[in-house]
Amino acid sequence: MPNAIVTGSGGLIGSESAARLVEAGYDVIGIENDTRAVLFGPSASTASVTERLNRELDSFRTAALDIRDAGGIDRVFAESGKEIELVVHTAAQPSHDWAASDPQADFGINANGTLNLLEATRQHCPEATFIFTSTNKVYGDRPNYLPLEEQETRLELPADHEWFGGIDTTMSIDSTLHSLFGASKAAADLLVQEYGRYFDMPTVCFRGGCLTGPNHAGAQLHGFLAYLMKCTVTGDPYTVFGYEGKQVRDNVHAADLVDAFLLFHGRPQVAAVYNIGGGRANACSMLEAIAICERIAGRELNWEMSDQARVGDHRWWISDLDEFGSQYGGWRPQRDLETILREIYEANTERWASAPA
Repeated sequence: MPNAIVTGSGGLIGSESAARLVEAGYDVIGIENDTRAVLFGPSASTASVTERLNRELDSFRTAALDIRDAGGIDRVFAESGKEIELVVHTAAQPSHDWAASDPQADFGINANGTLNLLEATRQHCPEATFIFTSTNKVYGDRPNYLPLEEQETRLELPADHEWFGGIDTTMSIDSTLHSLFGASKAAADLLVQEYGRYFDMPTVCFRGGCLTGPNHAGAQLHGFLAYLMKCTVTGDPYTVFGYEGKQVRDNVHAADLVDAFLLFHGRPQVAAVYNIGGGRANACSMLEAIAICERIAGRELNWEMSDQARVGDHRWWISDLDEFGSQYGGWRPQRDLETILREIYEANTERWASAPA
């Protein structure tokens, strides 16, 4: 039976990847040490997800390991060697707000941790497909200089702009304000590309928009839609940072993203890079997302507006999906924004409503 390694296996994308790979016939080793609880507090813990995966999936086991531990990572890879056919790297420090509080930890996790995984792959299973969940934050704040027009509920590009349908990978990542998180993820992104080109390894960077789904452990500093819906359900206060709430995000369900992973693994390339997300069909502003959450939950969100935008935050982001879709069977997200938010609500509302204040 082929082996796969999934880092961050207790998280949103990692847990979806692990379950799908077990279903596809892989023995899956999940690398997970619940760093989210350390970074964002107990409410963001992934421990329950890890316990569920170990309980429900016969061909899954967890290695409680920090990806900054180069020796530990090497030992996990050495155990399976060339039987490893796929590495899905989702473990990360995911918040550009949190990164400024501890830049060394942020860079250590995002950049050095990725280097440890790439080197272990090169030494033990160089033909394995290496899939990296990168981020649109590698472009820094360059999207903020697009000629955006203010509409009633959102900022928008003119319909005749080349990127109206979505930003592609020709956008430069240079000479922009990235945030420290964006810089650490850009370093990791470049390492993944370089290992692909320099060592002729099949690697891909998926530069994601907002990744979401019902298993997302939303917290104030990370997990946009999940945390927004949680606050709507519980009555906890929510702060919108900057841009009058008209900043636009595209949102992709974890299951749709993992579909893309599996398509790439079926026909891997060397040093591939794609922007990926929900595309224009799944894009919304903060104001629009609030309205949908309130309608689904049947109650108003307790929220306030801050004039202070987050450092390096995007005013507008929609991913171009044609680059990947044209090469991989016309891939497009199968779950629309309404479906995503209803799934988040239905899967979590009872737990959120009953949690102690």
